[in-house]
Amino acid sequence: MKLKIISYNVNGIRAAIKKGLLDWLNSENPDIFLVQETKAKPEQIDTEAFEDLGYNCYFHSAEKPGYSGVAIFSKMKPDLIKSGFGIAAYDSEGRVLRADFGDLTVLSTYFPSGTTGDIRQDFKMEFLRDFSNFTDELLLERPKLVISGDYNICHKAIDIHNPISNKKSSGFLPEEREWVTQFLEKGFVDSFRNFHNEPHKYSWWTYRFSARKKNLGWRIDYHLVSEKLRPNLVDADILSEAYHSDHCPVLVELDI
Repeated sequence: MKLKIISYNVNGIRAAIKKGLLDWLNSENPDIFLVQETKAKPEQIDTEAFEDLGYNCYFHSAEKPGYSGVAIFSKMKPDLIKSGFGIAAYDSEGRVLRADFGDLTVLSTYFPSGTTGDIRQDFKMEFLRDFSNFTDELLLERPKLVISGDYNICHKAIDIHNPISNKKSSGFLPEEREWVTQFLEKGFVDSFRNFHNEPHKYSWWTYRFSARKKNLGWRIDYHLVSEKLRPNLVDADILSEAYHSDHCPVLVELDI
């Protein structure tokens, strides 16, 4: 059975719906649709519209209104849904949502950004450390693991339009990039790079400077799959023709 998973930072799910998200979702028809930056409480989201498309709906929203938040929409009913990973500072911001389907575990994740200054950059680095520890334990329990979402990090120079001018930018700092390297070495596969080695493939563009039109972007959205699932990888791609956000969706397909 092929399993189609799409992850999408929608930069506000209500705004994305107004831009045609539901029609696009109906056309793409993923089995699992992972969303980041919902910027809404569950009661503010038109769940009936998603249910009409055949999806079960699950949310982990931030305590702060209009901020952060992740969601999972799935055609199959999960065996387990779990919000957060047990650290209040992150869980209050709605950054991790887990769904188990048989022996497969999928996470919708929204990593912090450090672009607003040193305090949030420090917070981001603490999150990376603690998330790594969390996934170390989860991987022992659930070896078939897909960690999807907005990591807010470009891993390599090929993943950013101008690596030289951005070498001191949050999201491309040496310590952030090294974290991704070490995380992959612990037993994960960058599914997109498993199939694609070409440059100029990005998943986020600033709204300024006509960046998307010029393809001046960053690849910061990933499906990282555990090594146990490497043989099950069928395809991965960046769906850059979707225009509901400053991000675009990313796809992975598994034969399970």
